[in-house]
Amino acid sequence: MSTPTIDEQMAVLTRGAEFGDEQTKEHMEEELRERLIESEKTGQPLRIYCGYDPTAPDIHLGHTVTMRKLRQFQELGHQAIFLIGTFTGLIGDPSDKDAARPRLTMEQVRKNADTYIEQAYRILNPEQTEVRYNDEWLADLTFQDVIELASHFTVQQFLTREKFVLRREKGEAIWVHEFLYALMQGYDAVALRTDIQIGGTDQLFNLMAGRKLQPVFGQTPQVCLTFPILVGTDGKLRMSKSTGNYVGVNEPPKTKYGKTMSIPDSAMRNWFELVTRWKPQRIDELFAAIERGDVHPMEAKKQLAWEIVAIFDGAEAADRAAAHFKRVHQKRQLPEDMPERHLTGPENVVDIIAGADLARSKSQARRLVQQGAVRLDGEKIESIDTDIAVEDEAVLQVGKRRFLRLTGPAAAE
Repeated sequence: MSTPTIDEQMAVLTRGAEFGDEQTKEHMEEELRERLIESEKTGQPLRIYCGYDPTAPDIHLGHTVTMRKLRQFQELGHQAIFLIGTFTGLIGDPSDKDAARPRLTMEQVRKNADTYIEQAYRILNPEQTEVRYNDEWLADLTFQDVIELASHFTVQQFLTREKFVLRREKGEAIWVHEFLYALMQGYDAVALRTDIQIGGTDQLFNLMAGRKLQPVFGQTPQVCLTFPILVGTDGKLRMSKSTGNYVGVNEPPKTKYGKTMSIPDSAMRNWFELVTRWKPQRIDELFAAIERGDVHPMEAKKQLAWEIVAIFDGAEAADRAAAHFKRVHQKRQLPEDMPERHLTGPENVVDIIAGADLARSKSQARRLVQQGAVRLDGEKIESIDTDIAVEDEAVLQVGKRRFLRLTGPAAAE
């Protein structure tokens, strides 16, 4: 396979990026192009990093927006740095908060960080990922070092940040330690000698802090790429474990599917653009079809839920999760109590019907199938030669009033 051209690489790497204003966009894209050209000439991979504070033990879909961009850099041959904020997590980033975050202890942060690497490798290539913890260098800074870092910023710069402005207007406290967060994240870029940093759009100030500090230490300023924030399952607030509106990457497929199906229609485009593998043209075509009334929003949401499960758990798991969701909704029309049959392997539909006394004989069972009176999870069974295999659960309906719950090996999971 031929190496993508610089233009092709730029199209992939800047897709979805937002820079706040046109001038910043032009500067960052120009510098990124220069870095890619230089990397191609020297054969030296670029160093790209994104930091994740372990303020909770689970990585959720919101985290994966930037992680997928790290993976794209990896696929182009560059070095991704997965930074776990074991020190910055002690303060908590104030960028997206209307109030100060609760302080965590180092023990809590370390415990939360324990599962991060395994979860990250569900997206990142382990062979091209450098895992670092920022207490390696931040814990060793002296008070004199902190003063030196602070001397490169003004209080006015911090007070113009949106969340701080809102809190000032409300008369709410802004703590001095919250100012230090941007300094610490800026110094991360110095310690890692990064070429590019990735973050959410609310992180731009922190990313630019690194860009400001690097020349002080004799380094070339990093390129900053920021990406939109994924809204949570409520469709309003950013996805967060603390607000409970999240979908965890390690949650069971059924849970991922069900939570995705719960999001409001207004959030669908945000999710399609940020957490699926779909290209922009395909997304545009789907939403145009919704607008015309050719596709129901519920059907579009099912495609979204299937895609998210498939990304992390595979197509088969996505199929099972979709079937499970369908059964859950069908239960409103199903009797609360129905006979149950456990299948250890594939069984012929006629044998199942006759064996469960849903027909007087096998001959009648065959006629019911041929007449179109037999359905599996709402889908008509067309042939008497159909074998039924169930991984989890399914409902067999014979006629209008006879039902049989079928269970398979995964039903108890």
